[in-house]
Amino acid sequence: MATVINMPRLSDTMEEGVVAKWLVKKGDKISEGDILAEIETDKATMEFESFYEGTLLHIGIEEGQTAPVDQLLAIIGDENEDISDLLNGNTSVSTEKPKAEEKNEPDPSQKNTEIPEGVEVITMPRLSDTMEEGTVATWLKKVGDTVEEGDILAEIETDKATMEFESFYNGTLLHVGIEEGQTAPVDALLAIIGPAGTDITNLKGGVSKSKTVKPKETAKTEEKKAEPETIASGGSNVSGGRVFVSPLAKKIAADKGIDLSKVKGSGENGRIVKKDVESYAPIAKENISLSEAETVSKPAVQVYTPAGEESFEEVKNSQMRKAIAKSLSASKFNAPHYYLTIEINMENAIASRKNINELPDTKVSFNDIVVKACAMALRKHPQVNTQWTDVATKYAKHISVGVAVAVPDGLVVPVLPFTDQMSLTQIGAKVKDLAGRARNKKLTPQEMSGSTFTVSNLGMFGIQEFTSIINQPNSSILSVGAIVEKPIVKNGQIVVGNTMKVTLACDHRTVDGATGAQFLQTLKQYIENPVTMLA
Repeated sequence: MATVINMPRLSDTMEEGVVAKWLVKKGDKISEGDILAEIETDKATMEFESFYEGTLLHIGIEEGQTAPVDQLLAIIGDENEDISDLLNGNTSVSTEKPKAEEKNEPDPSQKNTEIPEGVEVITMPRLSDTMEEGTVATWLKKVGDTVEEGDILAEIETDKATMEFESFYNGTLLHVGIEEGQTAPVDALLAIIGPAGTDITNLKGGVSKSKTVKPKETAKTEEKKAEPETIASGGSNVSGGRVFVSPLAKKIAADKGIDLSKVKGSGENGRIVKKDVESYAPIAKENISLSEAETVSKPAVQVYTPAGEESFEEVKNSQMRKAIAKSLSASKFNAPHYYLTIEINMENAIASRKNINELPDTKVSFNDIVVKACAMALRKHPQVNTQWTDVATKYAKHISVGVAVAVPDGLVVPVLPFTDQMSLTQIGAKVKDLAGRARNKKLTPQEMSGSTFTVSNLGMFGIQEFTSIINQPNSSILSVGAIVEKPIVKNGQIVVGNTMKVTLACDHRTVDGATGAQFLQTLKQYIENPVTMLA
């Protein structure tokens, strides 16, 4: 009998997975224990083995595809077994029905309506790059009013501002499609302008998009385009007696007394924009010599306009990136964070580390010393080693410190179980092993779960001080900065010293300010006197 295999939940936080690679193909013989596929979870890429024997009859999720936990992954059964019932009855497998083709009905927005001569259909304009809908705040014209090019028709509220919307046409306002206070999507019918008395009954229900006249872009949108500065020396952008000009350019021209029919536009379809008017100089008159004419036509100062192309590249978010975004957002938004910073004298720690590393086959880092000191301090301050729930605060009787490790796809936190029972050399060896396997995506989910406290260190990058987001369900996380050589006061004298700043982020629901401060004092004592951790 065929067996349905669903997308497995390979970690406690996994909600969906990506099939990174299939190691078998349809028709292959499968034995129990065979590796079927490599599945990318929110924490690592893991091998997924079969618990059944038979023939691979169906693959439900192809390589590179993402699917939620419990969706059909594969079917294993006897060779040539009929699995049509399993496929038809599997609610996880869905097929999309073609839209609009199901009933062979025409799209109502694509009516083949002829627009009478001289009539212009105006749609809701896109007045900002992010605008998807607009609200007519005020109509400044009413049906029956005579409209001239440049008249303000309405004030339209966008997602960024309330803006005046002008007419680009002459005629009579025959119809208003969106009343004051109403909201409509971009390209919805806004108004119809044309000769007085024209019958537009058949246009009120909408027309084909190919026949609809969309409003030109606003002046501000055009002025944002990076185009070369155009120095007009004559020429015309007049089409059929009509001048295409932005409202701002029109106002500047009126203030300067410039005849717009003599200005050459550099905007879309030859439209005149602000820079065309500002850089315009009149053509030299016939009685002026050629050299003088060239002088007159040139602006006093050449305005530099940067030119370039805006571009983006979309990179699909990995499962790890999604998990980081989800967990850290939940922590930051749900846990009331506060931060405490303390500066530690590292003189004794530097000397102690040097002596320890002189032992054969021994390598201890400053981060190992910090991890050990945190474990010891947590034993003295159990309130920091807690977890918040809606009904109770959980006090962890064990101490397991997680160490944040940067990997190419993001960040993982391998855990040192019972850290307080480990020696410095044991911590050093364990952290090195876990960090190496983390970067190679070889950690198991068990090795990345169960922490009661977390340490994040950016000191190796020269970062002197920073704050971290708590790794829930922990109540705290320690951010470790670089060791800095600086003047310090010692026995009343200014001498050269080495200090390191650490910042504790606490969840105020479980750790009060005084508790966090006392924890840092104890931590400082241990790091400044490493020998006390051996007592």
